[in-house]
Amino acid sequence: MELHGQKPTRHGFGDGLVDLGEKHDNVVVLGGDITGSVLTSLFQSRWPERFFSIGIAEQNATTIAAGLALSGKIPFFASYGAFCAFRNADQLRISVCYNEANVKIGGGHAGISVGPDGATHQVLEEMSFLRTLPHMTLLVPCDYTEARKATVAMGEMVGPAYIRFGRSPVPHFTTPDTPFEIGKAQVFRDGNDVALVACGAMVWEAMLAAEELAKSGIQARVINAPSIKPFDHATIAQAARDCGCIVTAEEHQVHAGLGGAVAESTAKNAPVPIEFVGVKDTFGGSGEPEELMEKFGLTWREIVASARVAMQRRDHGSTGVRAIKDVPTYA
Repeated sequence: MELHGQKPTRHGFGDGLVDLGEKHDNVVVLGGDITGSVLTSLFQSRWPERFFSIGIAEQNATTIAAGLALSGKIPFFASYGAFCAFRNADQLRISVCYNEANVKIGGGHAGISVGPDGATHQVLEEMSFLRTLPHMTLLVPCDYTEARKATVAMGEMVGPAYIRFGRSPVPHFTTPDTPFEIGKAQVFRDGNDVALVACGAMVWEAMLAAEELAKSGIQARVINAPSIKPFDHATIAQAARDCGCIVTAEEHQVHAGLGGAVAESTAKNAPVPIEFVGVKDTFGGSGEPEELMEKFGLTWREIVASARVAMQRRDHGSTGVRAIKDVPTYA
């Protein structure tokens, strides 16, 4: 895939909100005093009468959003993920998900790469929480264009949904023609030696890792998994059967996020060795985005090293998964 420069995924969220606002006059947006940071300011400037400033009150904003949804509106509430996924956890669980309210949450400053804001503003655990909530859809786009598409898609589906996006610029490499669908993963590079399954900013790192592995004759399949829930079990199971081993990569704790979803899926459908690239049971810290990604082991180098370990485990094991063909896949 061709690199088209760098752009933050939060810009895709902001532009996606404007796309929705132009198509649907019942879309409304709630803000929490950081409209410029999460780019809800773009919607606010176009339709001030459809924007509501709630202040620093995540629980209140989520409950108001639930009421608006149950009244026929399509409400988006956006803040930093550290706040709009955890400070309002009870409201998300009961007011939104229990009621199947059509509330959309934008979680900004996700991952480690927000930089100097530090550990209190770097959310690394919310995927594990959100994917356990009944009725919740969870999306983690890989770049600006996919974030824009995902924002529109979640606004046009019915039911609770959360999109995770970052602050800092990340590689921009998908195009308007790149497929995106809630519940689907996409194969960005084909190969049968090892499957690299990634989401968010780690998708580009997986692409770089595949290029490096190819220098040694190893052909890696790179899978972009922006839909953490609902999850594409079929694509992951096929990769497990074809490659015999998997590496997951996410800008999140290694516990219970994308890696957890892949492990659960393959355990049921096609058990294979899996290595996990992510943050290892620690909080973040302050620093420049590139420095933090290096410090916490979130680069192509860790993916390459993990791929070699996964292949070694496969080659010394006896699962026989690659010989299994035409078996059903279970969700």
